[in-house]
Amino acid sequence: MTRYKTFQTADALAYALEHTDRFAGLDSTALTSEEFGDGNLNLVFRISHPDGASLILKQALPYARCVGESWPLSVDRARIEAEAMLIESQLCPALVPEIYHYDAELAVTIMEDLSDHQILRQAMVEGKRFPTLMHDMAVFLADTLFFTSDLYLDPAEKKQRVAQFINPDLCKITEDLFFLDPYCDHERNNYYPGFNERASKLWSHTALKAEIADLKYRFLTKTQSLLHGDVHAGSIFVREGSTKVIDAEFAYYGPAGFDIGSYIGNLLLNFCAQWGLMDDEDARNNYRRWILEGIDSFWNTFADRFTGYLAENTNDPSLNNLHWQSRLMQRIWHDTLGYAGAEMIRRTVGLAHVKDLDVISDHTRQLQAAGQALVLGEALVMQRRQLDNMGDVLTMLSGLVEY
Repeated sequence: MTRYKTFQTADALAYALEHTDRFAGLDSTALTSEEFGDGNLNLVFRISHPDGASLILKQALPYARCVGESWPLSVDRARIEAEAMLIESQLCPALVPEIYHYDAELAVTIMEDLSDHQILRQAMVEGKRFPTLMHDMAVFLADTLFFTSDLYLDPAEKKQRVAQFINPDLCKITEDLFFLDPYCDHERNNYYPGFNERASKLWSHTALKAEIADLKYRFLTKTQSLLHGDVHAGSIFVREGSTKVIDAEFAYYGPAGFDIGSYIGNLLLNFCAQWGLMDDEDARNNYRRWILEGIDSFWNTFADRFTGYLAENTNDPSLNNLHWQSRLMQRIWHDTLGYAGAEMIRRTVGLAHVKDLDVISDHTRQLQAAGQALVLGEALVMQRRQLDNMGDVLTMLSGLVEY
């Protein structure tokens, strides 16, 4: 990769001018370039003009930014991200940012600026509600997971897609941070002061570790659908009437329930965090209820839409079988609950925390909220095969946590 170099702000500006026409006819001397990425892996620049024209330039670094050069990574993830987002944009164009240009050698992608949106995680920390969010995410996940699977694609095309999205470096991050580190005394783990006893109990929970092994094995071996691979509240931008899903660099063929569970797990993390975020009890209870009702609505919309696709758009005659399709939906459901629980666990004791919990100023409440997340996460993993529907899940949640 001889052309690769790490961009500075001036490099990003010059490259954007050369490879897009977003600023055609404008005074280029008035353009500004700023690097504002706060993620774990990449540089993110915003190039903007005073008249309002702007774009985002993202460059993959050859190492994990959150750790440093001691954790090298392939920059091929920039290609994977761009190609995954192009597929997503064909399936649900209103729900992903527009891609203007990408360069595999420089690991650069130029895309639509979403400055008029807000990161979902921050919005939920602030207690905001978005009426179309749950419907939009159900559409995004149903459409991307069904139409990239063997249910719809020709088998030869599906196998080519699997090869196209082999993503070993970023899958390794998921495999370690989701399924390994939280369940042992690993140096990468990061938990709150006073939380060490809870973490050590996790490390000796043999039955839970067996269930996590099952979830990991399914992640390693089940090439069901093209996953976004990182559907958390920091990868979703929102505004009134608009939802955009970004950051598909973890894209990979895996079990459909992984993406669905990652999303639900992040909603439940905020549900737990509200214990320390909202002081007013009525407001807190109302917001937590909105989250649970939203999860219920999200799953029902997803399941209805996906089941409709199964009935109308399954192209393989062997798979066009109602009894088998019902069994498939049950498997996706159980996977969804398991991966939701795994997401909650790893965000409390693993390397990558969530702002929802981190910004709680009262340390006692922070520990209580993190403890709630850990209890709920373990319950979802352990009980996923006994919970037949979302009503059972909500009943279980209300029994474990007062709200």
